[in-house]
Amino acid sequence: MFIGRKRELASLDRLYASNKFEFTVIYGRRRVGKTALINQFIKDKKAIFEEPENLLKQEVREPALYNAIITAVATGASRMAEISAKVGEDTSVCASYLKNLVTLGLVRKETPYGEKASRKSIYAIADNMFRFWYRFVPENHSIIARGAADVAYKRIEPYMPDYMGKVFEDICGQYLWKLLLEGKSPIAFKDLGRWWGTDPSTRSQTEIDIMGEQDKDHALFAECKWTNDNVDVGVLEKLIKRSQLFHYNHAHLYLFAKNGFTKVCIDQASAMGNVTLVTYNDILKNL
Repeated sequence: MFIGRKRELASLDRLYASNKFEFTVIYGRRRVGKTALINQFIKDKKAIFEEPENLLKQEVREPALYNAIITAVATGASRMAEISAKVGEDTSVCASYLKNLVTLGLVRKETPYGEKASRKSIYAIADNMFRFWYRFVPENHSIIARGAADVAYKRIEPYMPDYMGKVFEDICGQYLWKLLLEGKSPIAFKDLGRWWGTDPSTRSQTEIDIMGEQDKDHALFAECKWTNDNVDVGVLEKLIKRSQLFHYNHAHLYLFAKNGFTKVCIDQASAMGNVTLVTYNDILKNL
């Protein structure tokens, strides 16, 4: 029996009735009824289960190959050669289909921040509903179709931190844009993006979750951690080192955490003076 939660259900129903893509995070401590709320909301809403495929069929003529490409990207293939190998088509064919998916706003092509054209370009699912659906639903389709939501979620749950890590990066980027538009950002950046490349000192691949440049002397760098543990000073030290791959005289660092930070990390950030620590709850309070 499900009792109450009328306000939450009304909010979800408003998003469901919207004529545009919507994404919502249902967040709370364990065993407060998140799963029960979701189950109650999707009860008798079969369209949710099939919506991504139905939307794709409305937009394209050959949904099978498009489905295969989106699934490949959603399950970890990000470079053209990887996508081509997963779907079993030539790169020239995949390139044409990916271009259409980018135009539709379902896939985005990313290059390392500051590089206009690069062989390091990768592809990612732009819409979080599509990303979740194609990552988890097809491989659990039979279980979900039989109404075994709890069984399906037990299979999905171990992969949720990784999935939410990318979503959290998007949320943190939106938060930084909000600060800029409100005149509260320490760096008046012109754009934000992710950077990846080679660290010359270790000759290994490294990346920065978010960076944004104001000018040749000023930039911000951010690391986003969606983990249950408090973020320790080691994460801050890594961000400092990665920011030094660039030669800005004034850099401001942001650490974003799902829950919080260790005392050592807080003390180090305070001593440095150019570090801002932000939790997910801090972001919610500024919505």
